[in-house]
This record gives sequence, structure tokens and C-alpha cells, in this order.
Amino acid sequence: MSALVWQKSSYCAQGNSCVHVAADHASVALTESGDPSGAILRTSPAAWAALIRTVKESQDRV
Repeated sequence: MSALVWQKSSYCAQGNSCVHVAADHASVALTESGDPSGAILRTSPAAWAALIRTVKESQDRV
């Protein structure tokens, strides 16, 4: 991934406890706003989509 364009989570509250996501055709990257140059978690678009789908499905059951 070159020149990541980070997007802040739409569920982010005020402050520095936010998840930021960047993606391209090959991978998805996640980091936290408190230390955006620190650890960056990378995953495949398919794994990211499965995680988001699972989270949304679990919210529908609540």
C-alpha cells in the first residue's frame, strides 16, 4: 500500500479512541487515532468484509 488515505470510523466518539481504515484493491489497513504511525493491522478485503458482515449481523440480533 502506498500513500494510505485514512478514513475515521463513523462510530467514533469525541477524543482519541477511534479506528481509522485505509484500503486499496489488495489490502485493508487499520490503525488507531491515538498513535496513527504506530501499529498498523493489515488484512485481505475478503477477511475485512467477513468481519463487517459478522458485526452487522450480530447487531441485527440485539
